[in-house]
Amino acid sequence: MTNMRKLILSFVTLYFVLGMTAQEVQDTTYWKKNGDFTVNFSQVSFSNWAAGGKNSVSGVALFNYGANYLKDRLSWDNSLNLGYGLLKEGSDELIKSEDKMEFNSKAGYRMAPESKWFFSGLLGFRSQFANGYKYPDTDNRISALFAPAYLNFALGADYKPSDRFSLFLSPLGSKFTFVADDVLAPLFGLETGKNMRAELGGTLRSELKLPLVTNVDMVAALGLFSNYLEKPQNVDVNWDLRINMKINKFLSANLITNMIYDDNIKIDGKNSLVQWKQLFGVGFSYKF
Repeated sequence: MTNMRKLILSFVTLYFVLGMTAQEVQDTTYWKKNGDFTVNFSQVSFSNWAAGGKNSVSGVALFNYGANYLKDRLSWDNSLNLGYGLLKEGSDELIKSEDKMEFNSKAGYRMAPESKWFFSGLLGFRSQFANGYKYPDTDNRISALFAPAYLNFALGADYKPSDRFSLFLSPLGSKFTFVADDVLAPLFGLETGKNMRAELGGTLRSELKLPLVTNVDMVAALGLFSNYLEKPQNVDVNWDLRINMKINKFLSANLITNMIYDDNIKIDGKNSLVQWKQLFGVGFSYKF
């Protein structure tokens, strides 16, 4: 566990160094809107193949959209990230390989006309679309729509030196965990018969956008939450990293990773473990 903490600390330190050094990009419009839609496919087929193998087909659809407003001392940043994927191997049942629903909104007022600091409020929501299972067991669900779902509110200060980096700090934040399924509630730290848990604590959220090389850019987001009322040293971590590699106008490759640590989620029924997800795909992409 000590090595994992050192690794996380190293990533966080590098993340903030890159963010602080990101150059500011000037813009004269009030709204900046951008988005992309990506569909990745993969397929493997065998026939009389001496080395052996298993037929498979998979597909993942990703949608990302951002709409940011800045006029005088007012700012409002919004992002929506959706993803869903399916995988089928041989004659096995169809299973999901990706499932993400996330929305973030942050409104701020600049502390002084030329300041890079804002008084800000943050709202965040995260859940998934479909039932999840610990495959190959498909009889017992371990997640479902809004089971769990997470809702965050926070008031604090937001440092935005450029369009590429932001750092939101809040000593007054809240986290609500919803599990719209009585059977699944204990898996996410809720007491039997309850479908919601409220937590009060400190919040940090940051985002970094960087071009790495020509036609390759990176988007990273880090969220931390410490519950003041119960084990504040066990900080919740949500780290997203996306690397987009543009091949041509309609083709791209994507590398997506997500690391989560939540002390209330018992992966094997009794232990809180670091969760890790990685997705790499090549397919159709459209930016708007």
